[in-house]
This record gives sequence, structure tokens and C-alpha cells, in this order.
Amino acid sequence: MIKAGVVGATGYTGVELVRILSRHPEVQLAGLTSQTYSEQSLDSVFPSTAGFSEAVLETQDIRSLADRCDVIFTALPHGISMDVVQEVVAAGKKVIDLGADYRFDDIKIYEEWYKVTHKTPELAAASVYGLPEINRKLILEADVIGNPGCYPTSIILGLAPLLKNGMVKTDTLIADSKSGVSGGGRGLNLAFHYAECNENFKAYNIGRHRHTPEIEQELGKLAGECVTISFTPHLVPMTRGILSTIYASLVNPCSTEEILDQYRDFYSEEFFVRVHPEGQYPQTKWVYGSNFCDIGLTVDNRTGRVVVVSAIDNLVKGASGQAVQNMNLIFGLDEKTGLDFAPVFP
Repeated sequence: MIKAGVVGATGYTGVELVRILSRHPEVQLAGLTSQTYSEQSLDSVFPSTAGFSEAVLETQDIRSLADRCDVIFTALPHGISMDVVQEVVAAGKKVIDLGADYRFDDIKIYEEWYKVTHKTPELAAASVYGLPEINRKLILEADVIGNPGCYPTSIILGLAPLLKNGMVKTDTLIADSKSGVSGGGRGLNLAFHYAECNENFKAYNIGRHRHTPEIEQELGKLAGECVTISFTPHLVPMTRGILSTIYASLVNPCSTEEILDQYRDFYSEEFFVRVHPEGQYPQTKWVYGSNFCDIGLTVDNRTGRVVVVSAIDNLVKGASGQAVQNMNLIFGLDEKTGLDFAPVFP
């Protein structure tokens, strides 16, 4: 059994990790930490976990936790994980960080966008960007995984076949993405109060969202050149889900079916990426509560652009499910283990 710990177990991504790991056939939950709810039972904080976990939440003692664990998930805000990750690695254990601290190849870009000085540049340099469908071979040998952001997951998977095959002009990329309110976390924030977001729909952080350089970094690797994208996120009044509508100009004329063939071939071995037939475009309800990324697309012959629609659950494939997928790879398991459940519908 893999002994796993979760640091920050009472945020949305933390409790989602517990939900998934508690039913994982190869995992024993060896420790859950919470600064806010320490010494309380998990099921008293989240009654939804009753019968699945008898854990008592601990204060953060990373040395003790590392002694008991083979892998530790850090579900903490950016800038907070660095000390934890450093201590876990020093103990010789694997760590999967769900924050932004270990996603960047260039820490100067991280520091510019996140306004935080990176404390462990040597670990950042050795970390692997944990998008399994793209970086599987690197993940297998990694000690530190920078789990991708939710928006980037939907956009990178949506564009990967086009960029890898040189089918679109890299200076024409636009991503228009919508997220449910859980993407903002569990902490109190006026923007996510019921009266502020119910019956409302808004764009935010236009041209300056922190996921932008992460998206450009990974798309650039796929394209083999620097890539710039116009990325606009939106908040919609639903709990879970991300829908990204992505636009790019084609290098050469292609039919929708020709491009779909490229996507089917690119993702032919990927259980968690589902390419829909021509004329069918994914909806967030089709992936709700699951680790799937659903993709549909069409060619707009009038404009010479391809329009790709991708849908994920921001808390699963966009965060905790993908983290477990990475764990499975690191420990030599079938990456579907503990994740091969259908979405919740309706």
C-alpha cells in the first residue's frame, strides 16, 4: 500500500483528494493536516466523508508526516508550499504540489507573475510539470511534481495536437474560459459570495491572469517555439467545471474530420481524454466529478479558424484527480487506478 499524506486537507482540492484517495485500492491515508481544523475529525468538518475516513486532522508537522508517508500532496496556496516541499524531499519522499510554486521552468517568470520570491530554485529546476498526457515519461522519474492549474489543463489538452503537428499559426491563439465558483477556493472572498455571483457572469483578470505564462510555457514546448496566447477567464454561477473555447488560425485549409482524425490519433492511448464526433461539443455536466477532459471541435471555413471546445471538472482533472493520476504513474500503477469512475449526471 502507498501511504499518502495531504497537507491542507480542508480546502476544496484537499477534501477532493481525500474523497478520491479514500476509495483508492492501493492507498492508505496516513495523515491529513489542517491549520484551521486541527484535532477535529475529518467527518465532523465534512460530513460527506463519514464512513470513508476516520482521520483526525493534525497540525502541520512535516517531519512526522514524511516519516509515515511515501508521498505527500500539498494543497496549499502559492508561496506556502516551498518550505513543506523542501522538507519532504529532504526526507526522501515524493511530493505533488497542487499550487503554482513548481510549475515553472523559469522562476523569474513565476516571481514576476506571482509577486513571490522563490525559496527553493534548485527544486523548481528539478520539478516536472505534471500533465500526464504530455509529460508521462518525465513524471515516472520525478521526485517533485508541479500539478497543473485548472485552466491550463483544459487549454493545453485542447490545443496539443494542433501545435504538435504544426497545424495552426502560433500568434493567433485565443482561449475564452469559464469556471465554476469552486475554482476560487474555500476561503472567504467577496467575489464568491452568493449574492455577488448568483445570476451573474463576469470576466476577470483580463490580460493578467497568473495562469497565462504557465499556458504559454507548455504550449511553446509543444509548438517548438515561443507562443503567445490571449486568455480571458470568466466566473459563472455554478459550483464545478471549466469550459474553454479556443480559437486558432489554420496554417493550411483542413476539414473538421481531418483535424478530428489528428486528435483521435494523438489521444488514442489516453483514457482520460475523450474526443467527441463532429458536431458534438462537450458540456461541463458531461465531466462533472470525473477525471475526464472532453474535447470537440469544428473548422470555421469562413474565417480559416479551428474552434476547439474542452471541458473538465476543475477540482478533479483540473486539480486533485490529476494529482492522483500523477501519483499512480510515479508508483508504477495503472494511471486509471482509483479514478476510473464515470461522471455524475445530471
